[in-house]
Amino acid sequence: MKKFAFFDAQNCLSELIDRMEAGEEIAITRRGKVVARLVPPTEDAGQLARKVVTALRSSRKGVSLGGLSIRALVREGRR
Repeated sequence: MKKFAFFDAQNCLSELIDRMEAGEEIAITRRGKVVARLVPPTEDAGQLARKVVTALRSSRKGVSLGGLSIRALVREGRR
């Protein structure tokens, strides 16, 4: 992670954003302490949810309830 002083970061913000878009993490310091980090964006929640649903659907393929129905299992759970 590359570090930049706050004053320097103000003067070259567009360059820092270009570097961040390329995948680099950048720390901004003030008086030697890290006060902010610029990180590349991650997947949005919608994309992540679609991946999880796809993984769940693929993991249940070939799995059966052994002749039981969902309705019977729900009734049993309510007793």
